[in-house]
Amino acid sequence: MSSARDPGSLSDVDGVLVGHHQRAGRGWQTGTTVVHVPAGAVCAIDVRGGGPGTRETDALAPGNLVDRVHAVCLSGGSAYGLSAADGVMAELETRGLGVPVGDDPAHVVPVVPTAVVFDLGRGGRFGARPGPDFGARALRSAKRTSRRGSIGAGTGARAGGLQGGVGMACAIVSVGDVAIRVGALAVVNAAGCAVDPRSGAPWVDHPAVRRPTADDRRAWRAWVHEQTVERQALNTTIGVVATDAALDRAEAGRVAMAAHDGLARAIRPAHALTDGDAVFALATADRSLPTDSDGLVRTATSRVQYLNAIAAASAEVFALACVDAVVSATTLGSAPAYLDLCPGARRP
Repeated sequence: MSSARDPGSLSDVDGVLVGHHQRAGRGWQTGTTVVHVPAGAVCAIDVRGGGPGTRETDALAPGNLVDRVHAVCLSGGSAYGLSAADGVMAELETRGLGVPVGDDPAHVVPVVPTAVVFDLGRGGRFGARPGPDFGARALRSAKRTSRRGSIGAGTGARAGGLQGGVGMACAIVSVGDVAIRVGALAVVNAAGCAVDPRSGAPWVDHPAVRRPTADDRRAWRAWVHEQTVERQALNTTIGVVATDAALDRAEAGRVAMAAHDGLARAIRPAHALTDGDAVFALATADRSLPTDSDGLVRTATSRVQYLNAIAAASAEVFALACVDAVVSATTLGSAPAYLDLCPGARRP
């Protein structure tokens, strides 16, 4: 879980694993991140950007057939990168994970919801983008991990002219006698910035960052004034929020919706017509919530109050994960990383 310097990890939620695969150099700067739930999880998505790149998201609508998924794929490569999910599907099939479609347990069809960011040409070659091998390798590497920064789907990411990346965070929500974990992973590739252009401090506090020094602020303002980095017209922040609460798909959808509140707090502006901002929610059902037979909010421990608390935590951890992606990034290519530009802002 999170500490004084560590905001936590998506895989602090039991049963949720994270894997990355990337290539950088020799014309490459892109990658794929897979969130793997071996036991399966209820999944939902909320899309707020005007230019999303997604796959298998209709299957997540309440009332449709697919009840649980075993992986979510996040990838660079724009729409071409959606093919990374083919490798995830193939790997899941070898493990017998997917929707059963016959009497033979090996006959399954894995459903892999996927979203992509636009990083085409970041490393130099427009055609250097993830394919099925990226997805398969990312899934095979999935584990409980705190790895973040300029890896996986965040390898070619940009954030307001800075190097973007993968960020994570986790929190515990206590309502009544039940402690619920809510974790987030964000891939930040945004036209908007996670850092205040005037102060040089992130919009949302991060435990590893302190107030920038006077030298940092001068360097930051000079960079903001003089930067010549061309900001791409096509941008996206994508991610996953996971909880160990038992939620149905409609309730998971509310959690994904709330995560966008956090996105908008951390990245300004957000949700533009040229953004593909999309957030998945996963619910592993390890923690039961009350069932209110009368449907009314009568007590502080009613189901509605639990859901409100989980949604509020979703916004908070996703905001922190967005900042974490920028704070944890390292300089790759032409875009500087925030802490390389403002080293005095790093907490000792």
